[in-house]
Amino acid sequence: MGLEGRERAQAQALAYGAVQRRGTSDHFVEHLADRPVERIDPPLLAALRLGLFELLYSDGTAEHAAVDQAVALAKGRDGRRRGAGLVNAVLRRAARERELLLGSLGDGTPRSAATAHSVPVWLAELWWEELGPDSARLLLAAINRPPERAFRANAIRTDRAAAISLLAAAGVDAREPDPAEPPAPADSIVVAGGGTGRLEEFVADGLVVPQSRASALVVEVLSPSPGERVLDLCAGPGIKASQIAGAIGASGQGLVAVERDPARARELRSMLDRLGASSAVVELGDATEPRAGGFDAVLVDPPCSGLGTLATRPDARWRRRSEDIEAMAVTAGRILDRAAEAVAPSGRVVYSTCTISHRENEAVVSAAPGRLADLGAEPGLQRLAAAAEPRCLQTRNDRDGTDGFFIARLSP
Repeated sequence: MGLEGRERAQAQALAYGAVQRRGTSDHFVEHLADRPVERIDPPLLAALRLGLFELLYSDGTAEHAAVDQAVALAKGRDGRRRGAGLVNAVLRRAARERELLLGSLGDGTPRSAATAHSVPVWLAELWWEELGPDSARLLLAAINRPPERAFRANAIRTDRAAAISLLAAAGVDAREPDPAEPPAPADSIVVAGGGTGRLEEFVADGLVVPQSRASALVVEVLSPSPGERVLDLCAGPGIKASQIAGAIGASGQGLVAVERDPARARELRSMLDRLGASSAVVELGDATEPRAGGFDAVLVDPPCSGLGTLATRPDARWRRRSEDIEAMAVTAGRILDRAAEAVAPSGRVVYSTCTISHRENEAVVSAAPGRLADLGAEPGLQRLAAAAEPRCLQTRNDRDGTDGFFIARLSP
């Protein structure tokens, strides 16, 4: 029988938290069990990670209940799996020594920060080098906090004021972003508190779209207008493509959305249709290949390491490898070259990633053809100027309360 409502939300929070805090939990397991985690059977290790998250980082479960639940999980459905005693002993000791364990964590070096904030060592080292120790520590702490819940009013179906009124009537605490704390895109809505009312129903009906404020800012910088021809070169799953469609009007007529994966292209088509952008063209193709030009605006949102979305994707920190960054940056550069060929002489290209990595961001646009617009000098965006290239924007989880996105605009 499936879980619903509050039980489902609690189960998801525990699962996400256990994955998110895996690095710190494994450090404690090795100390408390006096053995490497590689020597612990995967089902037992999973029970230990869940139990330690509940004991050390979650306030929703009593200590004895957290231990009992983890031990039951360790025993398996038939109650016969060996090793449940180890889980019981480790978690009871962790409950007794909770303050001592948490107090032993420090973040004075990249290696200790990786343990304390539960990330791979290479990621802590990357941000240490590129952002400096103080900013790296703030960012590492921020990606373990509950992320902001943000949505976009679907301009094809409604406007923000009407959407907020409908949400409020349905018991959802929704508001406009504070314009004094950018990014504050024109159609963005922030949902606060635990009450979500009929929020999922409004999403299903296509009135609002789950989208972070940083993501919505990308299309605002692109600034598509009615009557323009717009090319979205890496369009799946369709969040930004649907936003472009709403901006250019006539249900997205003039938008060409490119996706190379057939399954994602089908999802893209389905999303655009559901949101009312039926006139948009979905093209199955490779964004690194040449194509016809003459577009007024081109969006390049290439596959990236996703380091700016780790708060909402808890497993991504463990799936990503340091060597992925170089490979993705090379591909992104090739796509940006194709965008420069596809844009009209009077048009503009926006390059964006959802990561915080100089190699995928500043290094790519510095090698790209075209002239960088000085976004960091525009009114209301100065705070978002990227430190390494102030003409570009870089949102950050810790400073801006939203995902970490890099945005650059170029003209031929």
